[in-house]
Amino acid sequence: MTSAMTSSTTSPGDVVDDLHRRGLIAQSTDETELRAALAAGPVTYYCGFDPTAPSLHVGHLLQFMVLRALHRAGHQPIVLVGGATGLIGDPRPTSERQLNDPAEVARWVDRIQRRVAPFLDLPAAELGLRAPIYVNNLDWTAPLSAIDLLRDIGKHFRVNRMLAKEAVAVRLNSDVGISYTEFSYQILQANDFRELHQRHGCTLQSGGSDQWGNITAGVDLVRRTDGAPAHALATPLLTTADGKKIGKTEGATVWLDPELTSPYAFFQYWLGIDDADARSWAPLFSERPADEIAALVASSEERPQARELQRALAEELTRLVHGEDELAQAEAAGRALFGRDDLAALGEGALTAALSEAGAVQLGPDDLVDGALPSVAALLQRAGLCSSLSDARRTVKEGGAYLNNERVLDADTPVPTDAGLAGRWVVLRRGKRAVAGVRLPS
Repeated sequence: MTSAMTSSTTSPGDVVDDLHRRGLIAQSTDETELRAALAAGPVTYYCGFDPTAPSLHVGHLLQFMVLRALHRAGHQPIVLVGGATGLIGDPRPTSERQLNDPAEVARWVDRIQRRVAPFLDLPAAELGLRAPIYVNNLDWTAPLSAIDLLRDIGKHFRVNRMLAKEAVAVRLNSDVGISYTEFSYQILQANDFRELHQRHGCTLQSGGSDQWGNITAGVDLVRRTDGAPAHALATPLLTTADGKKIGKTEGATVWLDPELTSPYAFFQYWLGIDDADARSWAPLFSERPADEIAALVASSEERPQARELQRALAEELTRLVHGEDELAQAEAAGRALFGRDDLAALGEGALTAALSEAGAVQLGPDDLVDGALPSVAALLQRAGLCSSLSDARRTVKEGGAYLNNERVLDADTPVPTDAGLAGRWVVLRRGKRAVAGVRLPS
């Protein structure tokens, strides 16, 4: 994994203007005080991520945009992966979270930290910035006794304010109710801010707007227990133009871990986003200069069919999350699948990932016909590109069927046994856009 952070920097005080320009601040504590603190320079700040799955997803990228912007302005980032809070889970409005096994959560903590570290580590090394600090809140939460939690921390919280939190209020008025476990989550997250202030001098927390109640509880706790100034800012909650949660595609989550979402699928997600989403998200997710983003947005409005803005986002974010080599493979796979590049040049990993997204079937020994591979017509039907053998033959006759990007001339000739590409794949295409893969038996 590598980084897309440029060599350009923002002055410590101007970073708030930069974040506002990009639309990354939806809420903040006293902005005058925050600006003064940032201008007085370097501020230690943090953002926390709970390991409720083996990976973070594309929605979390918004928090890294804030982390990176503040880092680029010379401030000290802390990334917290919540080995403690991840065992409980922030209350959801509709139901109690399923509690995950502690050993599994510990594995997720390590896996997430390894995957996200280069977002900040590489530019820090390249640009001479302060190295980021990585912490796990289980380190200070696990030794905390129930008596210490209640006497030293719990006494600073007022139940009426905790009840006012939206997710808590909704659950209290539902048949499900809310357990004391989830109700206590706010106290644990607030204590993270207190601990980071005491250990590292941290005075700023960032997060999503849905976390605002927890974030401001931490601000209040630092002020009450340590008598110190503390600040907070929150990013907007993002949904697609049709109201869906960002990072959902056909019901599946778009993860940052390549083992869960391939770099090809990640690239294709951004390439396929709606025009309206691309225009509203570009300032949030792109670190390009403002004039470049404005030019891309204008181009998208004038020539939406070119999808220039989507491609720019896909390239920039795939490079950030997966690195230059994986970006090149993802782009090459897209070009090759649709006949613009040589399929044989793709590695097995890139080809398998691309065909898994496009649609793929596996042939077994029972699919052979007298020891030979099926005909192209049969494979077109088997792969779902044609509804029947007659439909497949008609497609071939009309010149619209391709095998490994070569136009098929005879629908009923068996597929050659040496047609398999890397990983024993053959690539079928109907017309310009309908693609499927068939894996031949070994």
